Amino acid sequence: MEWTEVKIYTATEGIEPVTAALLDAGVTGIQVEDDNELKDFLNTSSQYWDYVDEELLNKPVGETKITVYVSDNPYGEEMLLHIRDAINRLRSMDLGIDMGRLEIETKSNLNDEEWLNKWKDYYKPFTIGSKILIKPVWEDVDNPEGRVVFNINPGHVFGTGLHQTTQLCMLELEKYINESSVVADLGCGSGILSVVALLLGAKSAFAVDIDPNAIKTAYENAELSGVDRNKYYVTSGNVIDDKKLQDEIGYDKYDVVVANIIADVICAISPVVPKQLKKGGVFIASGIIKERVDDVYSALDKCGLKVISTNTADEWVCITSVKE
Repeated sequence: MEWTEVKIYTATEGIEPVTAALLDAGVTGIQVEDDNELKDFLNTSSQYWDYVDEELLNKPVGETKITVYVSDNPYGEEMLLHIRDAINRLRSMDLGIDMGRLEIETKSNLNDEEWLNKWKDYYKPFTIGSKILIKPVWEDVDNPEGRVVFNINPGHVFGTGLHQTTQLCMLELEKYINESSVVADLGCGSGILSVVALLLGAKSAFAVDIDPNAIKTAYENAELSGVDRNKYYVTSGNVIDDKKLQDEIGYDKYDVVVANIIADVICAISPVVPKQLKKGGVFIASGIIKERVDDVYSALDKCGLKVISTNTADEWVCITSVKE
């Protein structure tokens, strides 16, 4: 498969609003290159480094760039239109900060090997909470704490575990997953949340994403992590209005439903989720920017879901509710 690299040129102050706009457009696989932040980090954390290359410190400050990748197919073309619309809206807003030039540059026909090599430049193993270790397949790492290990080949769909929204969901999964848990992952992307739920001991997981590419990637990541295929089912479709898909997912059967999407979609699927949950089941919803929290609260309340916790990381929010 071939891919299009999309670079958005901004400034340090523009990282947060541009990232928020992209996530609101449905993009979650995001790379940020910012020389100012790197230099600040190296200077303020100098006590932790034995040596820092002086050439790196003296390197001229380049333009801040935010990079995403979209597939070279109709789905990717639609995503690129959403990205352009999101950036155009930002250009029209006066946020009172330096947003840079907000220009978009595309590079088409990247092949799979080029795409993967770009990931390898910066994607390293990391831990979440007290039980989870995320590790790309090309890295070796010790695991003295005996954490569950999600071995990921990022593929070309969203969900690497690097973003705060995904990490907030995983911290909630640590709290609620046990050996009897039946899990649904709505908007599964790479399958990271449903596979992690299975690694944490869940009995089974049903995963769905609107992008058909997610099916292959999620199954591959499950296999890489040693998940029993008999416990995992992945499909594609629109949960909001596809009655046949809703029937396939099933009703009154899930202990945990997790959705790391965006506020608008979470509000839209809220009427569906209580039908899927058992009584006492929890809905973990993330991908929400702080400005949209009240909208999500309202949508959950209208559907009879009671909010039991709200957790934040930077500008991102994860809301957990329960079906009483």
